[in-house]
Amino acid sequence: MEPFKPLEQSFYDQPTLELAKQLLGCLLVKETEEGTASGYIVETEAYMGPDDRAAHSFGNRRTKRTEIMFGQAGSVYTYTMHTHTLVNVVSAQTGRPEAILIRAVEPLGGQDLMESRRLGRPKKEWTNGPGKLTKAMGITMADYGLHFSKPPLMICRGWPKEQFTISAGPRIGIDNTGEARDYPWRFWITSSPYVSKFRSPLI
Repeated sequence: MEPFKPLEQSFYDQPTLELAKQLLGCLLVKETEEGTASGYIVETEAYMGPDDRAAHSFGNRRTKRTEIMFGQAGSVYTYTMHTHTLVNVVSAQTGRPEAILIRAVEPLGGQDLMESRRLGRPKKEWTNGPGKLTKAMGITMADYGLHFSKPPLMICRGWPKEQFTISAGPRIGIDNTGEARDYPWRFWITSSPYVSKFRSPLI
């Protein structure tokens, strides 16, 4: 198998909403001591920073948790919610705290490893949610602040964009965010069976 070739910095230097769509079909790769797991990104959600009530950085909120959001596009922003790790791609120019949540992937490499981490679950449920995919792939809080252009956590070229269509709709699980709950900033590959259910729990 050829070594993975991460996407370069220039890929991340595009507007957040565009990047959220461009990430679809890309290959997410995580190297661990147990082995390497990979999967195609099939669902994302954009969070637009200071003006987005659903974003952790709404109002330019700057905390130990959100600090990396103010950093370089393509940086890894992990955080914990209900004990589960979620992984995001930092976006926009430095100082503008925007990010894109990776919500679901379609398993590719390391499927035995994923299965062992999601024991007893059918394959479709290994990675069809943001808390599920991090557990299946071995993504943890230790990845916070890394960059997706370098191991151990990378985003690489994947499916050609002409191979699929993209759907958009409101983001999930942000009911208490006023008008922000209706923004159509969730994107997914229309035909993918690995997209999270509209009201699915994290695991």
